[in-house]
Amino acid sequence: MSDLIEQGYILVVGVPSVEDYCRLRVSAGLSPKSPEAAAAGLPNTLFGVLVLKEDKVIGMGRAVGDDGLFYQVVDIAVEPEHQRRGLGKAIVGKIVDHLKASAPSGAHVSLIADGTAHHLYAHFGFKPTAPDSIGMALTIKR
Repeated sequence: MSDLIEQGYILVVGVPSVEDYCRLRVSAGLSPKSPEAAAAGLPNTLFGVLVLKEDKVIGMGRAVGDDGLFYQVVDIAVEPEHQRRGLGKAIVGKIVDHLKASAPSGAHVSLIADGTAHHLYAHFGFKPTAPDSIGMALTIKR
């Protein structure tokens, strides 16, 4: 963490603005979300982490869920020019530390790992669920 501070990065607990959220998702290669959807969803964040550099939000991550039984780690995103510096690991670490300190015993924490991101999440104890179960998704289209 001190390396990140020396590089001018600051991790803070918080939720991104709608504008930062939409920009970071696209910049990091995640699927775009509409400002309307972001405005409706972001207030439901249970715990969020932002990475700032020179007062600009360049990274984010969130935990969502029912705050007792089930949690999901979502929206881990870092601007491409700031990737490969340990920022994603710092974001996930802060989220996992928070959940370990606040979630009740037996709480289930899940995530969907895109591409090779499963290597990052494995550092924190996340394991593939297959063959016992598989992740599934449904995207609502209008």
